[in-house]
Amino acid sequence: MMIKKENLIWIAIKTGLLSGVIAIFLCLIGMIEVFSKRDVIEHIITLGDFILLVSAVSAGIIAARAASNPDQEKQPLKNYLAGALAGLTTGILIIAFIGLSQTINLRSVFLSASPSLFKLLTFKGGTSWIWIYPSIGLASGLLGTTLFLLPEKFRQPITRAIFITFLMALFSGLFRVIMINRAGSIAKLAKYLFGQTGLTLSGATIFFVAIIAISMFWTARSKNLQEGFSRIPKAGQTSLRVALYVLLAYVVIMLPQVSGPFIAQVVVIVSLYALMGLGLNITLGFAGLLDLGFVAFFAVGAYTVGLLTSYGIFGLQHIPFWVAVPIAVLVAMMFGAFLGLPVLGVRGDYLAIATLGFGEIVRLLAGSDFLAPFFGGPQGIIGIQKPCLGTLGEFLKVDVPRICNGIEFGGPKEIYYLAVASAILVAFIALRLQKSRLGRAWMAIREDEDVAEALGINLIQTKLLAYMLGAAFAGLGGAIFTVLVGSIFATSMQLIVSINVVALIIVGGMGSIPGVIVGAIALIGMPELLREVSEYRFLFYGAALIMMMLAKPEGLWPSQATLRELHHEDPGEDLDVASSQAKA
Repeated sequence: MMIKKENLIWIAIKTGLLSGVIAIFLCLIGMIEVFSKRDVIEHIITLGDFILLVSAVSAGIIAARAASNPDQEKQPLKNYLAGALAGLTTGILIIAFIGLSQTINLRSVFLSASPSLFKLLTFKGGTSWIWIYPSIGLASGLLGTTLFLLPEKFRQPITRAIFITFLMALFSGLFRVIMINRAGSIAKLAKYLFGQTGLTLSGATIFFVAIIAISMFWTARSKNLQEGFSRIPKAGQTSLRVALYVLLAYVVIMLPQVSGPFIAQVVVIVSLYALMGLGLNITLGFAGLLDLGFVAFFAVGAYTVGLLTSYGIFGLQHIPFWVAVPIAVLVAMMFGAFLGLPVLGVRGDYLAIATLGFGEIVRLLAGSDFLAPFFGGPQGIIGIQKPCLGTLGEFLKVDVPRICNGIEFGGPKEIYYLAVASAILVAFIALRLQKSRLGRAWMAIREDEDVAEALGINLIQTKLLAYMLGAAFAGLGGAIFTVLVGSIFATSMQLIVSINVVALIIVGGMGSIPGVIVGAIALIGMPELLREVSEYRFLFYGAALIMMMLAKPEGLWPSQATLRELHHEDPGEDLDVASSQAKA
């Protein structure tokens, strides 16, 4: 179907208006001003500038795509006209916004519409912005159209290079810290590639070109490389995998030594969320039981370790951390069964509401004055003993000393190893559970409870095991969190923790164990590393979830079952196989 000229113009203008409104919205919530303090390319383009450019380039891509007819050959002139008009409209709308701010006091309604914002948008005053924004918008629209018209074999590497270079710029400070303390040549390379606030121009160029070259090489030769690897004898393949694992283990062990305590603490927090994610993945990803009160099990594990190891007024015992952790895991499992029994017959949204209520009850009771004599109430539990690796005799003592006579896990750099080792162990256990008879029973229940029960699966027992094992993993995370901060308060157990865990599972891939790790890194680790923009974390969460549901609903690292379902293959066969295997 042909697109009329009038319709083409209207589509381009509408796309540009939408892009401009988004850019103005980001200005009014203060994001552009805050992000302008961070450089993408040092002294050339800031993160705020980059976001405005992306909005205009995206308008060009969308308008060019809308101007194309799927049943006809591409018409570059029409595409470029639509993209240029969309980008120009975006620039004009930003000009109108700046002009409006000079006649109306926008700050009376939008607190972030400060004089410093408009000083930034007008390039510290003057009138040059009147022609700069339309020019940049026009150029950005043309650039977006060019990206759209490029053949796939070129467009994909360029897009990937832009994205990865942008990530390298965001975390340039991290790479600089890691490399700057190394030998002389590595330190010089770090200064050449990474500036104080972003990538240097040389570094950005090198990364951009290198990523394009690697991507094009991999696209052209990946099949040959995979075939060559498959022709290697099994002993050789095993040796290569072992070498890769050894290299990965070396990086994991040495990371806190070269990166400092801040990076170690970020990895610890990611590991703790991964522990909770792996637990909820059993309940939600495997068994299909939505639990919005999952933070309650995290709180149970944390409070159990706090009560058993604290030297404060609420400490019950002074047993070693290594003895308290198994107890905390068992107590969390008991609470998982306690929650699971009342809600066994509840499904869908009602189950989410019931578990949400359970999580809030646990938080409110822990911080209430009624139970303050036992759990500290608003004061919390303080003086929690750090883990200590001493002699066997000290390990077996019931009343451990305050001062560790061995190796104390006192800071993030030491607890890093404990958290990462726990996450690896739990991931291994979850992987074995997924491939077991019990895991197949969970998946059968997730697909259809009635059919699973008809095939002989005990719903009560199987669901309870899902709740209990998921709670145990969360309890282990709570135990490590307690010794990390040295105290525990009810205010640390907010609903948002459960929401974060659900979100990382969705983004990573429902039912996928590697997906949980990737989701924790993406939604927890990256915002932690970008503390200066952490106030917009929930905006990022919402945008990430929307984009994932539209572009990649299966998640960043989906499970094979999810991929089959989303590619419209019949899941009935998989369900029958899983149910029969579980029954067997």
